Amino acid sequence: MRKFLSKLALCVFTASLCTPGHAQQASAKSLAATPPMGWNSWNKFAMRIDDATIRAQADALVSSGMKAAGYQYVNIDEGWEGTRDAHGTLHPNRRFPDMKALAAYVHAKGLKIGIYSSPGPKACGGSEGSYGHEEQDAKMFASWGIDYLKYDWCTAGTKYQRDQYPEALRKMADALARTGRPIVFSIHGRGAVWQYSAAQGANLWRTTGDINDTYARMLAIGFGQAGLEKFAGPGHWNDPDMLEVGNGGMKDNEYRMHMSLWCLLAAPLLAGNDLTTMMPQTLAILTNPEVIAVDQDPAGIQGRIIMEEGPIVVMMKPMADGSKAVGLFNREQGVVTISVKFSDIGLGETASVRDLWEKKNLGQFRGTFTADVPEHGVVFVRIH
Repeated sequence: MRKFLSKLALCVFTASLCTPGHAQQASAKSLAATPPMGWNSWNKFAMRIDDATIRAQADALVSSGMKAAGYQYVNIDEGWEGTRDAHGTLHPNRRFPDMKALAAYVHAKGLKIGIYSSPGPKACGGSEGSYGHEEQDAKMFASWGIDYLKYDWCTAGTKYQRDQYPEALRKMADALARTGRPIVFSIHGRGAVWQYSAAQGANLWRTTGDINDTYARMLAIGFGQAGLEKFAGPGHWNDPDMLEVGNGGMKDNEYRMHMSLWCLLAAPLLAGNDLTTMMPQTLAILTNPEVIAVDQDPAGIQGRIIMEEGPIVVMMKPMADGSKAVGLFNREQGVVTISVKFSDIGLGETASVRDLWEKKNLGQFRGTFTADVPEHGVVFVRIH
């Protein structure tokens, strides 16, 4: 098993060792050249979804300006599935009368649409999974015009042993590839998914359990990504789960920390709030162009922690233009003064600093940049 996973880990970087071939890997790289951005139904609506809800969210994605900010996927999570007929075809439930028409509606807005399934016989909420129907389901998704598949592990453990986990994902990846339609493949597997998922055709993989709309859970997930940097890059991304920004469980400063952290991690940005009732401050957090630019930087480098001292964390992400995006995080109570030395982030003696949330230049600094960071807050800067 150890040798098998070691080879799979090498496959992430060495196309000659694994399937799919180099051409397919190049295709995957172009399909998700930067972390996917969009919206997913689960965090706000769970299984309480229908055709009208998805259309309304697609409308709001456009009218709010989120589409213009880069959000493009409208992803339907679990709750759309009905039953399989005698031929094995999975039909949507009565709340989704025409998936092809729904996809066409989303596409007409210049957006893309995603769907949900599982490699197991059942999905997490008891809906039908794709086990034994991978080829059939992939063809059906492609025929509807689906652009993104979230593949959630759920009951797959009842059918696959640990050394078969990569195989379970490969079945669907190959089936999607055979449809000829470009479909982003997002998986929530088990074990060290970052070691084997890219080699099995995944574009992004969940590195954690589920997020929830609490400050503590956001911190645990976001700062728990250390060491995974080498597995991320264009076409294959570590996924610390969806955004909770705007769902009400955190304060705005905590949501800014959430957004800053995900962008430094080069994480997929999948909003999980109700876009139709979004407050202006939520929209401002989700659509700040300078913050999003850190996440969507073409170099595709995941940020790393360069200093951690009690509640204080400094994280740095190298950017394609040679600048460094830096987050100064204060995870506990009270204002804390935090510094970053330019020599620690690979810059010279003098550098200019821009505050990304305030959208203003802070000036030239020599040797060090220092800021007072409020409790449960972040100072997010780009240093040139």
